[in-house]
Amino acid sequence: MELFKIGRDIPFMRHAKIFNAISFITFALAVFFLFTRGLHLSVEFTGGTLMEVSYSQPANLEKVRGTVASLGYAEVQVQNFGTARDVMIRLPVQKGVTTAQQSDRVLQALKASDPSVTLKRTEFVGPQIGEELATDGLKALAMVVVGIMIYLAFRFEWKFAVAAIIANLHDVIIILGFFAFFQWEFSLAVLAAVLAVLGYSVNESVVIFDRIRENFRRLRKMDTVQIIDNAITSTISRTIITHGSTQIMVLSMLLFGGPTLFYFALALTIGICFGIYSSVFVAAAVAMWLGLRREDLIKAEPKKGDQDPKDPNAGAVV
Repeated sequence: MELFKIGRDIPFMRHAKIFNAISFITFALAVFFLFTRGLHLSVEFTGGTLMEVSYSQPANLEKVRGTVASLGYAEVQVQNFGTARDVMIRLPVQKGVTTAQQSDRVLQALKASDPSVTLKRTEFVGPQIGEELATDGLKALAMVVVGIMIYLAFRFEWKFAVAAIIANLHDVIIILGFFAFFQWEFSLAVLAAVLAVLGYSVNESVVIFDRIRENFRRLRKMDTVQIIDNAITSTISRTIITHGSTQIMVLSMLLFGGPTLFYFALALTIGICFGIYSSVFVAAAVAMWLGLRREDLIKAEPKKGDQDPKDPNAGAVV
């Protein structure tokens, strides 16, 4: 299925140096902000107080969030838990304030707004659990990266594997750089979005790589640069359909999903936009810089008259 068909190949690789320079600068800035500002980690990673309250009727999450925020808690996590009447509230750690004091203060504020609210449970989430979650998240990220490299190395060639991993890490670091620069809250949902972007980005790279391999077999008179330009141009329609439909769904979560899904959808939006960019101007360009050749993907065909000395049928008369 194609929305449109471009008659002439767009010379993407002609501008590869410029776009790679932009990518390097963006990547360097993201790393700089990560080291200087760091990530604004959520309660899951830093520890804090977990409260579960119940209402006599479906809870108004915006009202609950506003009441808790009025107590000085910025970007507090408020979400339904189980039913529409049950609400889970995650509060960050405050120096000199115990879990009991935090929960009592929040509960009094909630009762002033709605006397029907009752406290079902409260507990303290220690930083040890947060460290364990962070470690497990990094392990999951590393396993995804290694798995992608192995998959691409077996399916295509090691140059494609290296190019795809550089492009994927480019997307991940830039997402983290945005969250570090703007100090957006980095939660488990955002980590899940980052892992999803890894798989989504490599999918686009695989489509382009597959077309490059196909072009090397079909278009014998073209050089490597022309092959790559043709592969990218011929997949533009598919890219617009796939990423456009996905982005519509993600934007619906971003605009109408509320605060609970906002940063998850925001991370996906950034990842999808940079995933398209990196698949074209990072992954394909890096494969070109690594010296990708027709011989890397296609075995040389034996000339007429050549015979394999190990072939038992060599020289046999049929």
